[in-house]
Amino acid sequence: MPPRPDLVAAADDEARALAHDLMRKSHAALAYAEAETGLPGISRIAFGLSPTGMPITLVSSLSPHFDGLRTQPLCAVMLGEPGIKGDPLTHPRLMLRAEARFIAPDDPARPALRDHWLEHHPKSKLYIDFTDFAFVILRPLSAALNGGFARAYRLTAEDLNLPEDLRA
Repeated sequence: MPPRPDLVAAADDEARALAHDLMRKSHAALAYAEAETGLPGISRIAFGLSPTGMPITLVSSLSPHFDGLRTQPLCAVMLGEPGIKGDPLTHPRLMLRAEARFIAPDDPARPALRDHWLEHHPKSKLYIDFTDFAFVILRPLSAALNGGFARAYRLTAEDLNLPEDLRA
């Protein structure tokens, strides 16, 4: 049997721009391995970007993905939502492969992350300072972008770096 043709393209400027747009969403689905069993799990998470444009989330230690990410920091995040009309599979979505890194409560970067997070997630003011919450940086490793019908792209970590003017 002949090899299957690779229909996934390397990222171009349009694909990078779409990926950057999707990364500015406020929530996502996080795929992780459960700490105790290693089985896959998925959670809806709040999602944002740090002041330097790095993907970030705020996670409670009461959630199963907290221990999962501590045990196995490799994870994936799905960004993008189906529109109200049409086939859900024709709407853009970005699957971001990442490595999770927890920010310690006494990390000097935490106050700036907190302030920045609250600018974009004001409702989290109710719980952001609870001791069970931690910021988690999701360092991009690579991504797969489906920009809609017949628009599939492979992105590198470098493709996902947001220019300074898109970080806020």
